[in-house]
Amino acid sequence: MSMFCFQCQEAAKNIGCTVKGICGKTDEVSNLQDILVFVVKAVANYSSQLRKNGKRYKKVDEYLFRALFITITNANFDGKEIIEAIKEGTDLRNFLKNELEKENIFLDPKFEGSFMTTFEYTGIENIEEIAKKVGVLRSENEDVRSLREIILYGLKGMAAYGFHAFNLGMTSNDIYDFYEKALLATSDNGITAEKLTEMVFETGENGVKVMELLDKANTSAYGTPEMTEVNIGVGKNPGILISGHDLKDIKELLEQTEGTGIDVYTHSEMLPAHYYPELKKYKHLVGNYGNAWYHQVKEFETFNGPVVFTTNCIVPPKSDSTYNERIFTLNAAGYPGWKKLKIGKNGKTDYSEVIKLAKSCNPPTEIETGKITGGFAHGQVFALADKIVEAVKTGAIKKFIVMSGCDARMTSRAYYTEFAEKLPKDAVILTSGCAKFRYNKLKLGDINGIPRVLDAGQCNDSYSWAVVALKLKEIFNLNDINELPIEFNIAWYEQKAVIVLLALLYLGIKNIHIGPTLPAFVSPNVAKLLNEQFGLSGITNVENDLKIFFA
Repeated sequence: MSMFCFQCQEAAKNIGCTVKGICGKTDEVSNLQDILVFVVKAVANYSSQLRKNGKRYKKVDEYLFRALFITITNANFDGKEIIEAIKEGTDLRNFLKNELEKENIFLDPKFEGSFMTTFEYTGIENIEEIAKKVGVLRSENEDVRSLREIILYGLKGMAAYGFHAFNLGMTSNDIYDFYEKALLATSDNGITAEKLTEMVFETGENGVKVMELLDKANTSAYGTPEMTEVNIGVGKNPGILISGHDLKDIKELLEQTEGTGIDVYTHSEMLPAHYYPELKKYKHLVGNYGNAWYHQVKEFETFNGPVVFTTNCIVPPKSDSTYNERIFTLNAAGYPGWKKLKIGKNGKTDYSEVIKLAKSCNPPTEIETGKITGGFAHGQVFALADKIVEAVKTGAIKKFIVMSGCDARMTSRAYYTEFAEKLPKDAVILTSGCAKFRYNKLKLGDINGIPRVLDAGQCNDSYSWAVVALKLKEIFNLNDINELPIEFNIAWYEQKAVIVLLALLYLGIKNIHIGPTLPAFVSPNVAKLLNEQFGLSGITNVENDLKIFFA
């Protein structure tokens, strides 16, 4: 066993990847990611002490989120970039250590003199040994390991959302306080399983906070998402395809391509950019090209122009792929041999090389035509509140099914398409994240003008459905959110889905179903606890699950 990773839904045999990740990462990259997580904890160790004493450093705040974001599934496969992040982290740790000494502040005794305070990266030769020392399997107790990793993966999801908010100038010292506390809790050998369980739910609480922060950052910068029809065909001009989640990046790309004769297309999780007034106003934002992230090895071939990855999800190209020279990455995203775009002194990405390349490329090849509708974040839903409430009161809408989350490669995910197709005609799907691509092009119709698939946006916009549920609870004067005619059938894949799930549990939402499999990192005892306390369970088959949801 040269590595161990079980953080995503594709974990081998639903146990863990031990030689190479199903995602495509090598054992070397996996081990480097484990070491990077450890270094992030070391930075948090020192930063937390300074933060308690009113000392805060912007470069540390940015690093804490970006570095953990690098370790999210399908974000970064480039060992050299990860090594640079490790070295950057140890330099920051040493800087903070000096700052502590200046302030005469002392570390928590349990970490003083530990490997966390002394580790330095010395080369690739001994990373497997170090990764075993600091990685997942350092925890011998299965339940403690499970709780530690649930917290860590929730923090990885928080890191992604916090990083996007940070890029838009939105931060919260309270969130950083918790983030550092939780990171250190996962390294504390003296902490009990009971305390870790409490920390799991506190992670959910802070997940709500960070999604609220990102929602505020996005809407403050780009306006409130609104119902929008998005073109899925192509134009006649050369194009640039932008994938990932960071709206600041697409805004800067739209600004720099305006008037150049280059069209811009969104891909996968960037689709919701079309819903924001300050982004959709650009006429050369032509449409969305393709489907969920895992189709990219085929769709990037036919797009013909440059592709920009702002974040995950990257699929390693095939050996005969022709698009490698057309791919650019940003932020936490990276892949060996792909060009990395840098942030300039003005705080913006320079897309001139991408634009120059696009001008020499053919226009995208059409792979489909038509339109899809989205933009139903909580602001737009509240604008339709009277209509929705009336439909519920008259019985036109009997049930809402939240089907937010992730899409991925497993053939068993066809379940979600079939589930959507077989829902009763008086049910409405509430979705966000790339899970939508399993059914957002189906002709499911509407109920009194309300589309039967309401797409709030990206995975973080699952927050909208929590806000909507709380508002409906208030409107219908209910005592418990679980009395609403809302069911949750969530598809998960990576760590952002983990923080969404923990946030829902913190809000008291019960009887959530997740699939297509339960996480490998949830031990039987922890799964039993979550089932008994919250009714959390997996999926079975469409017919059986429909009976459960509509009993």
